[in-house]
Amino acid sequence: MSGNITVGLDGSPESLAATEWAAREAELRGVPLRIVHVREWPVTPEIPLTYSETDLQRADSLLRSAADKAGQDHPGVPVSTDSLPGQAADVLASEAGETATAELVVLGSRGLSGVMGFLIGSVGMAVLGSARRPVVLVRAAPRRVHTADAAAAGRSGDVVLGLDLSRPSDDLLRFAFDEAARRGCTLRVLHAWSLPASYGRAEIIDPDIGLEVGDQVARSLRDTLSPWREKYASTRVSERAVVGAAGPQLVYASADADLVIVGRHVGRVPVGPHLGHVAHAVIHHSAAPVAVVPHG
Repeated sequence: MSGNITVGLDGSPESLAATEWAAREAELRGVPLRIVHVREWPVTPEIPLTYSETDLQRADSLLRSAADKAGQDHPGVPVSTDSLPGQAADVLASEAGETATAELVVLGSRGLSGVMGFLIGSVGMAVLGSARRPVVLVRAAPRRVHTADAAAAGRSGDVVLGLDLSRPSDDLLRFAFDEAARRGCTLRVLHAWSLPASYGRAEIIDPDIGLEVGDQVARSLRDTLSPWREKYASTRVSERAVVGAAGPQLVYASADADLVIVGRHVGRVPVGPHLGHVAHAVIHHSAAPVAVVPHG
């Protein structure tokens, strides 16, 4: 796929942090950065045109300032801007649609009060729920190291992938390995499991059953990653199969990560596009930027 990194900008600290993250990502990938602002102010007989003109001026000033900063910080990255009319949820969802030119769409998101995490509004949920391109959520926070020098600066800089072995998508694995390879960092792969309900009280009667199942899961995880390790021979990979719920485990792993990656299964559902419970938990409470990768 060849395109650009598209970021949504509304002037909030979160969207400015997202723009900074997107510019660094564009530099890592060697692709252009596209900064998009959505103008939701309608032009109607009830709303004078002068108000719309003021909104246009504000949008132009906002985009120009963000583009100038991105160009100064990352002089090798081509930067373009777009001021688009419409509803933010619809416009940004289309930017992450199947026919869009973006390799990645980046959005800002507010931190939850009192805890480290994300507060996802209706716009973010609409984009995540219908996206056919990977979407990254970034919140305003102290700048994270985004290069192979992360460890020297006191952060691991690792990429963390939550992998469901029942749906080991090639798209998801490729995205994760590519991100780790670009950064020259370790890819930490985490799979959470529990004994099936059909086992009933068997584990109480024979504790070795849990150990046997755990060994099988660990082998399955190694086997799933084996061809990717060969393909990305220079990328460091560690894997863990842990007992418990995936969401809390990934949130815990996000504390010193550069990026957390989760998948979103794209299929026919009776109530329309949605996010799974693991993705919900991670995007609301991760300490690191979160990439949600759609896969079928």
